[in-house]
Amino acid sequence: MLKHELRKKYKDLRAEINLTQASDFSLILANHVLQIPIWDFFYFHIFLSIEDKNEVDTLPLITLLQGRDKHVIVPKMTGSTSMDNYLLTDSTTLKKNSWGIPEPVDGFLVPENKIEVVFVPLLAFDSKGNRVGYGKGFYDTFLHKCKKETIKIGLSFFPAENDLISDVHENDVRLDYCITPEKVYAF
Repeated sequence: MLKHELRKKYKDLRAEINLTQASDFSLILANHVLQIPIWDFFYFHIFLSIEDKNEVDTLPLITLLQGRDKHVIVPKMTGSTSMDNYLLTDSTTLKKNSWGIPEPVDGFLVPENKIEVVFVPLLAFDSKGNRVGYGKGFYDTFLHKCKKETIKIGLSFFPAENDLISDVHENDVRLDYCITPEKVYAF
């Protein structure tokens, strides 16, 4: 399928999930993260969820990471496809941007080369680890700035798309893992 078709399909599927289901699935996803061999790393980048888009709630995962003394880094959009990355601390002030994404107002900047694990937002993914996001290119741009060995993990309420995404671009960055309520995919 084409990315624009998958965006529509998965936005519609996500809209069918109620708040209780989304909350339950998000907790399951956070627990599934324990199965992935990432616990020797210290710098974890994670997106902050857009409530209006019924995204995976990353708060349980953030709580898990902080409880294991990991450095949690969150993004702030700074240009048409770029973002800065800030250490999330108890004193970090968050404010929603024009897309409804909570972002740090200020704080401690963390360079991309420090980041070891990235939890990547997505709408859909396929069995090869290709993902479909919202189409703005923020995460592909960001991931190209990270070290090659940075581990990329998707979070999804839904299983892998049966058909491969047919319009994958050479600049698209594949996932290493994707976590769903039923399964952890390794690519």
